[in-house]
Amino acid sequence: MDLKHAAAILRWWAEAGVDLALDETPHDRFLESAARASAAQAARPMEERDPPPATRKSSAPAAPSPPAPPMEAAESAHAVAASARTLDELRRAMEAFTGCALKNTATQLVFADGAEDAKIVMVGEAPGADEDRIGRPFVGRAGQLLDRMLAAIGLDRTKVFIVNIVPWRPPGNRTPTPQETAICLPFVRRQIALTAPKIIVTMGNPATQTLLGLKEGILRNRGRWFDYVGDDGKTIPALATLHPAYLLRQPAQKRLAWVDLRRLKRAASSTD
Repeated sequence: MDLKHAAAILRWWAEAGVDLALDETPHDRFLESAARASAAQAARPMEERDPPPATRKSSAPAAPSPPAPPMEAAESAHAVAASARTLDELRRAMEAFTGCALKNTATQLVFADGAEDAKIVMVGEAPGADEDRIGRPFVGRAGQLLDRMLAAIGLDRTKVFIVNIVPWRPPGNRTPTPQETAICLPFVRRQIALTAPKIIVTMGNPATQTLLGLKEGILRNRGRWFDYVGDDGKTIPALATLHPAYLLRQPAQKRLAWVDLRRLKRAASSTD
């Protein structure tokens, strides 16, 4: 091998990320490490030796089992939700459900808030940090704005039932993925079925698109009435509106939300 050929080979290895030569022949470093560990173990007195792995106790908690594939997890969620006959049963079933990976990073389940017999169900996106800590939906700044919005039309949390499309907080308050919303959708549909409201209000894009099967953005859909079809085939009128968190970022859009609220008030009055 001439010098030019050798230099070309060295350049090729360097570009591949190999920039240090340790020996002329390859070594099985895993085998060597295991051999050194075995030798060190044999050299220790019998009473100081580590127990075999089968009998070794670990103080670290077991790692959570990986969630099932999205399609399988969604089917499991549907079966679990359908088996619940009351909201309490559904809460317990959701607390035991392991098919959504968000449960592994969230502090706790954020099930619902408000009156279980309310004629209005309000559906949001997912819990934030405050909701994850307290265990109730809409308790942070967006929740405080929602309370003021409801008060403006003579409502409060004793007259509505508030849920989220996803009941576990996504890390960093990110938007839930389509797979996560698909897995959790049977739960919110069962919450609606067990509450049996007269009106549904979807707040924001994820809730509106997921629950009503729409493709357009919320600014195009807000203020409009749609038909929500339950698992039993019954239809419930659903009003799409802006999410309070969006209104905190875009306060000029509160005028649009006020129009929606007045429509909700008229519809609620007609159901009395």
